Amino acid sequence: MPKIAEIEGTPNPNALKFILKEPLTWGVVRSYDNAEQAEEDPLALALFDIDHVTNVFYVDRWITITQDGEADWQDLARAVADPIRAAPAATDESAAAVAAASEALAHLSEADRQRLERINILLDEEVRPYLQHDGGDLHVLGLEENVLQIHYQGACGTCPSSITGTLRGIEQLLRTIEPYIRVVSV
Repeated sequence: MPKIAEIEGTPNPNALKFILKEPLTWGVVRSYDNAEQAEEDPLALALFDIDHVTNVFYVDRWITITQDGEADWQDLARAVADPIRAAPAATDESAAAVAAASEALAHLSEADRQRLERINILLDEEVRPYLQHDGGDLHVLGLEENVLQIHYQGACGTCPSSITGTLRGIEQLLRTIEPYIRVVSV
């Protein structure tokens, strides 16, 4: 059972990041916007049973809970701590789960796969660590010609700065390797 080591605020006032002593997953990202999406995930379902929870995002040793802005964080943090502590710690998860996530982009040409690999390396080095520090992340959904589609996760999903300034910053960074790229959040 994961123990909560620390609770951190995020730039999104409606999200809190819980840092755990044991991992919930081994590199497999879980991100849900509602209970229906989480029907196969007992931890996320238990969290959505709590009033005001609107998003559950977790990977490895941290979990971000986003609320609707109507709850007092002190009370809500206590309520969500119980299901987090009751969740089983990660066991050896199959590498196939990680590989399955990349299959969504399998239709790309070899040239576009190489472009996407360069893009992901830059995102991994320069963007994702900062988003993860703030309780969120981004997932690449697609690359069509010069349009990169991304989806913000966790605290970043409803944070006003991620939809404006951060998106422009990501686009400017990626233009150092892809001069004509346009980044859109979906």
